[in-house]
Formats: sequence, C-alpha cells, structure tokens
Amino acid sequence: MSRLLRAYRATGADLPFGNVLPAHDVAMEGYFWRFTQPATGEVVIALAGINRAADGHWSTLGLAGHPAPFVRTSAHPDGSADRSGLGAFAGDAFHGSDDRLRVNLGPDARLDVRITGQVGWPRRRLGGSSFFHSLPALNQYWHPWLLGGRVEGSAVLGDTEIDLDGSQVYGEKNWGKGGFPESWWWGQAQGFADRRACVAFAGGEVVLGRLRTEVTSLVVVLPDGALVRLCNPITSPVRAHVTDERWSLKGRSRTWSIEIEGRSPLGAAHVLPVPLPTERRNIPGALEHLGGSMSVTVRRHGKLVWADESPLAALEHGGISRARAELLRRGAEAGATSAPPVS
Repeated sequence: MSRLLRAYRATGADLPFGNVLPAHDVAMEGYFWRFTQPATGEVVIALAGINRAADGHWSTLGLAGHPAPFVRTSAHPDGSADRSGLGAFAGDAFHGSDDRLRVNLGPDARLDVRITGQVGWPRRRLGGSSFFHSLPALNQYWHPWLLGGRVEGSAVLGDTEIDLDGSQVYGEKNWGKGGFPESWWWGQAQGFADRRACVAFAGGEVVLGRLRTEVTSLVVVLPDGALVRLCNPITSPVRAHVTDERWSLKGRSRTWSIEIEGRSPLGAAHVLPVPLPTERRNIPGALEHLGGSMSVTVRRHGKLVWADESPLAALEHGGISRARAELLRRGAEAGATSAPPVS
C-alpha cells in the first residue's frame, strides 16, 4: 500500500473498488458478529471496538444473548486490528477473523466458532455506506461484510451452553474518527422462512466539517441471492422514524422500494457501551434488542418481490443520554456501562 493511499485511508475513507476490511487506524474500528438459531429462538452477539488512545490501543469487548438475559462487557487494556484483512484482537479475550471467532470474558462468558462458506459482500465498487466511503473524515462508516455462512461451535452465557452449529451468521464493521451523534439507529435480521434472506440497516447523523445530514443505509439480500442497497440521499433515499420501541423505514430508488417495520418493548433491550477512545473507558451508549420482530416488504417497479417477518431481529436505538437514562430507570449500579433486559 502506497504512503499516499495509507494516509487517505487513515481518514477513514476508501477508494472505489478498494478493500474496506483492513484497519484504517482511526479513533475507533468496530467489529460485530451475530449468530441466529431459528430452531431454538436463540441469538448470540459478539463485539469488539479497537480504540486508539494517546498511549496506544485498547478494546471495548462484549458478549450477549437472547432469550437468556445475559450481557458481559469489558474495557480491555490491549487491542489491535489487522491492517491487511479482517481481524480484531485483544490478548486472550478476543480473536476475530473472517473464519474464526473466539471470545473469553470469563468462564461463564465464552464463544468459540468456525465460519465456512462465507457469503460476502458481492459488490466490489462500494461498500455498505455507498459513495460515503470515499469521503474523508466522516464520523462513522459502515459495512456489512458477512451476509451468511456455515457455523460450527458453541457459546456459554452464564449457566447456559448454546449450540451454534448450523446457526445463521452475520458480520459487519463500523469505524470513524470518534464521537457519537445524539441519536442513531441500526437493525439486522435473519431467521426468515428462507435462510438465504438477510436484512441490515444503519443510520444517524453524518458529519463532515460544517455539513450535517441524516443518512440511513439499507441492505437486503433476497432469497435468490440478489442484493439491494438503498443509501444515496438523492437517488435512493431511506426515511427512518425511530423510537425506543419502534423502527419504521421506507426507502426507494427508480427500481426498488423497501419498507421495514420493527418492534420490541423497551424492557427487552440490552444496554450496551460505546467507547471514549482517548479516555480508555466505556460509557453507556445504546439500547439493543436481540429478539424483536421485523417485517420486510420489497417491491421492484411496484410489484411485490418478497415479504416476510423475522421474530429474531436485532433493533438498536443509540444515544448516550438515552442509554444512561435507561440504566438509571433500571436501578443499575453507579458506573455501570451495560445491563441485560428486564423483561
């Protein structure tokens, strides 16, 4: 990689047809995996944020599940991200690559899986954030790099061991220069009637200098394997109306229209942390439901192409003040940065 390209990627940006998976060495490089087991109704998520402080890198780590009300998070003193491919590492606590994921946050918070037959992002020109990938120094970029695959392995959450053999898998990256908007929204679902189907979206305020605008990226993998992405504010805008219990999205291009409705009660949300990279600490940051309902309707030139509903959707409403208020409402201990559901 040339010095000029390395400097460009250090802003968070990527050239068209570039590889967005290697680390950019920005303030925060986030990695997320989600495993859905429709037969049992179980879901497991694992996350790692590789954060840059003045004295080196550290990590925000997490492991959580549904329906077991379990979450374990950590501010790990070490962290590194692969500069040649997909990879996030934190001592013996976290090892994540494109085909293997191991998490050890204690004897009752472990995961070990292998992933084969990966269904990757099929479009080389641009990633999940569309042309925004090429704009330097945005506060956040997003890319769903893993849209399916074959899983072998298991997880331990509290006193429950979860068999993840044959589960559906999803993986994504998000990265940026640091700082979080007042509000953001995110969702992901598998567990539809056709296991090839996959849905993901991410939205919030995009900041570039004095420019501030709300943008939502929406990706649907149809049962036939075709991928539809709506994101461009001019040619394929997505409008989102989000509360702590409802996610309503409508997107349209010249060819496609997509409608999503998601619901889940507030008490069913996990409270998850976000990092303050320069301070080497986590703070409460998001309300994330792991077993919500999501209905999806896709039309092409006005004709129905696919419609289905998943009862195992992830639905997130992010915001630091929102997450802090929910911890207070639940009576969490002072200094807590995460919490399991209460209903």
